[in-house]
Amino acid sequence: MEKAIIINIGRQLGSGGHDIGRMLAMDFNANYYDREILNLAAKESGFSAEFFEQSDERHGFFHSLFHMHAPHLSDNNFYQNNFSQESLFKFQSDAIRKEAQKGSCVFVGRCADYVLRDFQNTVSVFITAPMDFRIQSVASKQGVQPDEARKLIEQGERRRAEYYNYYTGKKWGHASGYDLCIDSSILGLQQTEQFIASFVRSKLKL
Repeated sequence: MEKAIIINIGRQLGSGGHDIGRMLAMDFNANYYDREILNLAAKESGFSAEFFEQSDERHGFFHSLFHMHAPHLSDNNFYQNNFSQESLFKFQSDAIRKEAQKGSCVFVGRCADYVLRDFQNTVSVFITAPMDFRIQSVASKQGVQPDEARKLIEQGERRRAEYYNYYTGKKWGHASGYDLCIDSSILGLQQTEQFIASFVRSKLKL
């Protein structure tokens, strides 16, 4: 039986982290989890997937909770439970650990590197790229002008960093928190994936 491996990917917006993660999953015959985790967490909790979408990688979501309407929830027992932002994180973390126990996985974001810190055969990678590269990527994918793309990047990364820093006690994107940090603009997405795959095989002695 092949050794199960876990690859955790942190990424700057527009760096190609999602695409690289999918390629890695194919390369290692691993399950790929990005937003899929939200659906799994919803099943764990009994609350709607839409509720988890609203809070995805966004600490402080509950400050705006009371602007939400009942249809966001799958039942009416929300106010009867001791439910909090930490509860959302726990449901999501439980879903991540449950999937990681089943076999090889690639997780993108959602503090998976921290959640799975005690698991064996894990590699944590952070993918970065220069702002101009990322603006071009986001503008192309979202169909927006460069100024709007920059705004989306800055707002998204601010939320992502606050979320990660709060729950992990580490600093999002800081090199000391990862096994490998790499600029995807240097080699391009495909060669970056190949470089990461080679690193994973070397580190885990596959």
